[in-house]
Amino acid sequence: MRKVPQWEFDFYALSLPRGHDFGAEPPVAAWDGSDGRSCGIVTHDATADAFNTILMRRRVDSVWTVTRQESGFANIDAARDALEPFLVEGQPPEPMPAGAIRRPPLFDLAGRQPSEVFRLLATTARRPAGWALNQLYLAMPKPDRNWASDCQTTNFHTRLWEAHLLASFREQGLLVEQPFESPDFHIANRLGNEAWVEAVTANPQVPYNHVNAPFADVPTEREEIFFGTAALRFAKTIGNKLERRYDQLPHVIGKPFMLAVADFHASGSMMWSREGLIGYLQGSGATVAEVDGRQQAVPMPAEYLLGPTQFPAGLFANDRHTELSAVIFSNACSISKLNRVAISSGGAPEGYRYTRLGHFFDRTPGALRGIPFCLDITGDEYRGHWPHGYEPWTAEIEVFHNPFARHPVSFDLLPEAQHWFEENGEWLCRSVYETSILWSQTLITNANRPAPALQDLIAEDRVHFEVD
Repeated sequence: MRKVPQWEFDFYALSLPRGHDFGAEPPVAAWDGSDGRSCGIVTHDATADAFNTILMRRRVDSVWTVTRQESGFANIDAARDALEPFLVEGQPPEPMPAGAIRRPPLFDLAGRQPSEVFRLLATTARRPAGWALNQLYLAMPKPDRNWASDCQTTNFHTRLWEAHLLASFREQGLLVEQPFESPDFHIANRLGNEAWVEAVTANPQVPYNHVNAPFADVPTEREEIFFGTAALRFAKTIGNKLERRYDQLPHVIGKPFMLAVADFHASGSMMWSREGLIGYLQGSGATVAEVDGRQQAVPMPAEYLLGPTQFPAGLFANDRHTELSAVIFSNACSISKLNRVAISSGGAPEGYRYTRLGHFFDRTPGALRGIPFCLDITGDEYRGHWPHGYEPWTAEIEVFHNPFARHPVSFDLLPEAQHWFEENGEWLCRSVYETSILWSQTLITNANRPAPALQDLIAEDRVHFEVD
């Protein structure tokens, strides 16, 4: 038996229907067998002052399944002893349940030619990301039959975004189900709040190589940043999904419906496209002007996005789309994210250094810019930004609420996300984390090289690191 480290247990717990929510019986320890097929969890019921056990075992397709639960142990040692016989090496994996479809291995190509971005997961520096993505794939309640082949080939980022969402939802303790082909997820908490979520990615009009393509030009004009090409790409992506009228499906009618959007429309666009989503949804951006003798941020409203199509701006500025309750967004859906969660909790592969640089959101009233940072992902300063002790899946998740929604989404449903909402005509932000990252990049270097410094990286003008 091996005691499972907290970070590793947190990955395995994402396979439970409610993820990290154990209700009134939080976990206090976990052990696994040396062959990796079993995991025994000890929880504590403070009300009864009793210890309980949960046994998870791998099926023949490596998916975790709960096979045994016992309660009423006087102490943690007694609970551990009760688990020990089930954690011995050499027991066969669990059989497939009747009617279940055997999940193909994520890294079995079955003769397919993988995309270059999928190949990255096999490199030594990114093996933590490959391991993490496989855990999330195995945690999916009911992935599409072609999930693995899609991920290996042409739809890598679509499947990556679904995996990222699953991890964030269950990290927040939500019951996550996939009972229908669409929308992608049904999520619920113990308070009775629920919603349906459809995942979508903003893709390029002309495909590019996500591994080595040079970064696209970053807009410099404020109007272009908020209402230009990125905003138009979001508008078309969201518009195409709204035309499918998911809200009219029998299982969705009368319940909150959200679209979850991640951006891959241009190389490196995750670093700057967030403002384009804000401009499209709110119909307003922000610029800097001198007011009463000092520089201040002032609103920059727009009725239409830039370009000849005259696409209307302000999806959430009126009641045209009351069927859409909110938009979920992240500027960090990437291999770098997979790597950082695993590495910030469990340590980096030997011989490499992982550095994240970017801008923190400055919550000072009237602040015009973010706060630059450059941190070692394995360092205490970086990990200390979050109560988990490592980077959480939800760290960059934002929820933009439609003030005209027919069925509003409760803030309690996604308690660890950053929420944007309108109040008295003004858009406000609420976040449980003090740390919020506006944009960032992740740099992988050899461990024997000097640690990168912020001033040096700024001088290099955002050289081509991994983007997140």
